[in-house]
Amino acid sequence: MSGPFRERRVDLGAITENVARLRDLVGTEHVMVVVKADAYGHGAVESARAAIAGGADWLGVAEIAEALQLRAAGVDAPVLAWLHDPDEDFTQAIDHAVDLGLSSLAQLEAVAAAPSSRTPFVQLKLETGLSRNGVAEQEWDAVFARAAQLEAEGRLVVRGLFSHLSNASAEHDREAVALFQRGLERAEAAGLRPGLRHIAASAAALTLPEARFDLVRLGIAAYGLSPFGGSARDLGLRPAMTLRGRVAAVRRVPAGKGVSYDYTYRTERETTLVLVPLGYAEGIPRHASNSGPVMIGGRRFRVSGRVAMDQFVVDVGDLPVAVGDEVVLFGDPATGAPTADDWAEAAGTINYEIVTRLGGRLRRTFTGGAE
Repeated sequence: MSGPFRERRVDLGAITENVARLRDLVGTEHVMVVVKADAYGHGAVESARAAIAGGADWLGVAEIAEALQLRAAGVDAPVLAWLHDPDEDFTQAIDHAVDLGLSSLAQLEAVAAAPSSRTPFVQLKLETGLSRNGVAEQEWDAVFARAAQLEAEGRLVVRGLFSHLSNASAEHDREAVALFQRGLERAEAAGLRPGLRHIAASAAALTLPEARFDLVRLGIAAYGLSPFGGSARDLGLRPAMTLRGRVAAVRRVPAGKGVSYDYTYRTERETTLVLVPLGYAEGIPRHASNSGPVMIGGRRFRVSGRVAMDQFVVDVGDLPVAVGDEVVLFGDPATGAPTADDWAEAAGTINYEIVTRLGGRLRRTFTGGAE
């Protein structure tokens, strides 16, 4: 091993168990696990396999390149990719049997015109209030009519219709579901008969039964984190990721000693400071300076002073600590460790960002699965 020990450990067994648990809870015919952004930092290929082992029969990604990474690794489960460049070349995706989520008439025409020996499978995304991508309501009829025409000509197959919710409130989400239902009716009137209808991601899948339709898209919940605050343990989920390092240096200092940049922390009494070699280069949020929780020697402490690019300091009082002792930033709370939610609160963000932003010099290892 070269350099300080910095490990992002992913328990693939937890992902498998979480997906199986969620599949039982939602009860839909189909379950998609979203593995975009390197599976929220957990490892796309490995997490995809673990999700399939738990009963997922679809995978979701944002970009075609992410879908092709899965195919190159031998993952042959159905995959949907839904975020595309204006000049996207769809041929490789079609050649590798990747379903394409389309948000405009221009994208529909581009897919129909793409040279490939395979028939493209597409899923039309409807805009239902999130104000991001998706076909606008005033354009639905034109897009549905053209899609039905292209399908009749054998140039593509419309496999699905989908949308996405804002999670702004239950009322807003129910309004979006009702609008989506009207979109489904208009698609049917245009002659489309998609086998997949989906609008619910993790939060709505768990709390809004009318949003489940044929398929739900499980993102953060598949990795054992709650999509709406509170404890994931209450949902029967187990966090898959543990972030840990080791103490790189220990020093005893007097009262009044300034710590790290800008001296935003000063010791109140004689105490022990330990150095942890993780920083914002690894994705540790600088916004969690003086507040990010860690576990050392079975006890909880907080970052003392600024998080720097490569390291941070922890005031451990009189705890006997030695160079090489384990430092857990977050993991499974059942072990006493802080959680990604604790770090999110400390940094003023959400658990999605905490796990997804990790990278840099972190080593990633896998346990609990085929990997």
